[in-house]
Amino acid sequence: MEIKIKDAADLIGGKIFGNENSLIHNVAKIEEASEGELTFLYHPAYEKYFPDTKATAIIVKSGFEKSRDDINYIEVEKPNIALHKIIMHFFNPEFKLEGIDDTAFIDESAEIGSNTAIGKNVVVSKNCKIGNNVKIFHNTVISENVIIDDDCLIFSNVSIREDCKTGKRVIIHSGTVIGSDGFGYTPDENGIYNKIPQIGNVVLEDDVEIGSNVSIDRAALGSTTIKKNAKIDNLVQIAHNVTIGENTVISAQTGVSGSTKVGNNSILAGQVGLVGHIEIGDKVIVGAQAGVSKSLTKPGTYSGSPAQELKDRLRLEAQVRNLPKYAQRIKELEKKIGELEKFINDKNNLENS
Repeated sequence: MEIKIKDAADLIGGKIFGNENSLIHNVAKIEEASEGELTFLYHPAYEKYFPDTKATAIIVKSGFEKSRDDINYIEVEKPNIALHKIIMHFFNPEFKLEGIDDTAFIDESAEIGSNTAIGKNVVVSKNCKIGNNVKIFHNTVISENVIIDDDCLIFSNVSIREDCKTGKRVIIHSGTVIGSDGFGYTPDENGIYNKIPQIGNVVLEDDVEIGSNVSIDRAALGSTTIKKNAKIDNLVQIAHNVTIGENTVISAQTGVSGSTKVGNNSILAGQVGLVGHIEIGDKVIVGAQAGVSKSLTKPGTYSGSPAQELKDRLRLEAQVRNLPKYAQRIKELEKKIGELEKFINDKNNLENS
């Protein structure tokens, strides 16, 4: 695709400084952009790349100093959001897959919607219902009674097990397993762990996106639920009977233990661990590598292990960094106290002699 700078600026409501008819055929990072490409600058850490970027045009914040006359500028309030709109409108990749491949197995009881494409070696089992405009890429296995709604995109090597459901416009990336058995066992009188049947399912609501190599366990009873517009990064484990709220984002290598509820508009950063049967409230941010051992219901930012409010954690860390200094001061004070006690004792002995 090739567009004029004016086309991009009109879409995002930007003000052009330069040649509005210059052509753009791609978008790129500021440090890698070349002629014919559009880039953006929104974070001060990347300003060092501006003098040498070879981009034809750059999206900048209002008031940015336009010190180069060999580049075209589009001025907006939020360059990162503006670039996202341009990518989605002009440069959003199309994942081409058409028809139903001859190697796919589709049970005769399955219902396949219109304009749905199914790739090589896909298995669609009994009584599945697949909506319209769905793309299912190669080597995916869909077990019995699965419902996949309209406009979903399911990449290669995904497994969706029996009775699971998706909403509309769900994206599931390669290697992910939806509906694996929850980690449910109970020990008998001899300490032998016996498996508890996991007879629930997983529900992915509208506009959910699941990264690659994610495991979302089916509920023991009821549903493990990922609510509308939640986004889950690669290598995340969601245990049985968990609920993830609307518009919540979970970063890579996070683990959420069973029956935990995560609220709406929250963020779990990378490698966060949550114990089971707790509640994370709405608008809660949990920092990277935090260990959450109890409910966090108050909106705010938390970090550390065990997780606590960020301001408290920072105060504690400041004190910990000062421990060597405190130890030296205590040592000096102990020496002075000892000297003072000796002086007092010597004085008392003199007075009594």
